[in-house]
Amino acid sequence: MERYVYDATGLNAFRPLHFTALLTLLTALSGCAGNNTDSKVRAPGTAESPSTQTLDAGAALLQSRPPVDALNAYLDGFHFYNGHIDAQMEAHHYCAILNEEVIQCVIYDGNRKDAKLMGVEYIISEQLFATLPEPEKALWHSHVQEVKSGQLVAPGIPQIAEHALMQKLIHTYGKTWHTWHTDLNKNLPLGVPQLMMGFTAEGQVDPKLVAERDLRLGIDSAERRKARADIPSPAIAPGADAWSKGNVLQILDPTNTPHTH
Repeated sequence: MERYVYDATGLNAFRPLHFTALLTLLTALSGCAGNNTDSKVRAPGTAESPSTQTLDAGAALLQSRPPVDALNAYLDGFHFYNGHIDAQMEAHHYCAILNEEVIQCVIYDGNRKDAKLMGVEYIISEQLFATLPEPEKALWHSHVQEVKSGQLVAPGIPQIAEHALMQKLIHTYGKTWHTWHTDLNKNLPLGVPQLMMGFTAEGQVDPKLVAERDLRLGIDSAERRKARADIPSPAIAPGADAWSKGNVLQILDPTNTPHTH
């Protein structure tokens, strides 16, 4: 395997809808997504003091948060460290659709208030992906397998609306960086950011990981897979999923934080 290292030190009814209109509809349709996934780590520190609680409550009441308020779409899926496909974890995405070509997501290790911010994912259309320089494309992964397998889900919305969303996401590409490696049971965001990837074939994701997620969220990935059989699989653009062709890019961690299990 050729490995390049960066050194840190040196739904048919909704088919006509555009992404922005679809997101507005999904927000209106969404109910409780089942906020039942605890954070994997506990950050050190004392509980909030009364004065801090007062300041927090005041800020929540008085300050506007337009970028945060724009995070309307909730997606749940799985990532692995680029170069270490056996090091896998669940990822809770809270996303804002900027326009028809670009989505930005913040990623957490749970879906409750104490969830830890793990990283970010940028999602772009296949049209924009085609314009990227060849070296840049190696940082991005396709979403075809994630959609077709039922691994990627949008909890809490009607399946017909989720189907419409998946019809659009299957044509996109993501670039994902994790900054807090909560799967390693770290109580602080140690080490350097790591490039993450998505799965591209059957048998790659840990079935126990999927089964545990399905049970907790009350969904059935196998049923999702059957329901999406009618979604055509587009050809994956050259340059994406470079890891599967032996071109693995990752940031070298000078702290020797082990990103494998």
